[in-house]
Amino acid sequence: MVKGRLRKGRRTKELVNYLRRGDIALISHEDLDLVAAESLARTGIAAVLNEKKYISGRYPNLGPEHLLARNLKLYDCVPRELWSLPDGTEVTIDEENNVLIAGKDSFQLDSPLTAEAADLQLARTRANLDGELEKFIDNTLEYARKEKELILGLRELPPLETAIWGRPVVVVVRGRDYKRDLGAILSYIKEARPVLIGVDGGADAILDYGLKLDIILGDMDSVSDRALLSKCERVVHAYTDGRVPGKQRVEELGVKYTVFAAPGTSEDVALLLAAGKGADLVVAVGTHSNMIDFLEKGRPGMGSTFLTRLKIGDKLVDARGLSKLYQGKLTLGWAAVLFAAAAMPIAALLYASPGFRHLFYLLLYKLAGVVGG
Repeated sequence: MVKGRLRKGRRTKELVNYLRRGDIALISHEDLDLVAAESLARTGIAAVLNEKKYISGRYPNLGPEHLLARNLKLYDCVPRELWSLPDGTEVTIDEENNVLIAGKDSFQLDSPLTAEAADLQLARTRANLDGELEKFIDNTLEYARKEKELILGLRELPPLETAIWGRPVVVVVRGRDYKRDLGAILSYIKEARPVLIGVDGGADAILDYGLKLDIILGDMDSVSDRALLSKCERVVHAYTDGRVPGKQRVEELGVKYTVFAAPGTSEDVALLLAAGKGADLVVAVGTHSNMIDFLEKGRPGMGSTFLTRLKIGDKLVDARGLSKLYQGKLTLGWAAVLFAAAAMPIAALLYASPGFRHLFYLLLYKLAGVVGG
């Protein structure tokens, strides 16, 4: 039996900002991706009701398994009538999968998704990957033709107060393992002091590590008010069809902003902005770079991203997966080697001291006398 307040949101990345421990989330998210699942799990909710299928069969999405491993109850294809309930309604899901409101039967749910069922469904999706890959390649080439302006050069870059020319830039995107990968380069950030650009929710990760955020760029849909109100520049991504989805939010907060109209995704635009403003190195954290990434974002191709990486060339360093590069434990042998390496210069300095040398020789004579005697 699960009890909690029902919290509703058709856009998962926005809903997570309002979820609290013990809540029951109602979402509309087919093929739940890993990043969304991690965000849901961090809120401490008790269950997730999904209007759509967690696993449609198109590709092996990893979100459901992440939630199941954390003992969350997952129900999919739930009745649409649940959306009519007021947000915050106290509900109970009993052992027979009935949603009870004020102790009365209201809606019947199917059995919750199990780890075994999820594994079986994901195994079937992997057989479809070749077909999906073929369609993805065709769509990528089509998008590349439409968005070739990215490789020919953007007509105009927005003015920035932050100086980028000749400096390294770190662009943080809300992608898979983005927080862990950001943590893996903290020493580099502290030494090189790069310009830090957060793409939407990536800005919050920068602040979570206690770093100085320089620029937020994106649709402003998954970034917190805390980040938007911080001392930084805000660049709202506008699309070539005239849409500026993030404009309303920044205006409601009363903060200064700049509009940048460009094709492609917000993370592509952030990378192009950094390179176009003269960065000598662009480090990408959490960016999307493969078919699964883009299918999880609901995009059938990656034309703009392909062109962006082609344009930036060797200025771009991808930090993705860096946190997993080496996770071994320090063995006793390695500890001894490190101790010896650290002790050698100390021993050399001490030996250079006449007083220490005399003491060392006296100890040797004493030890020789004890052994010989």
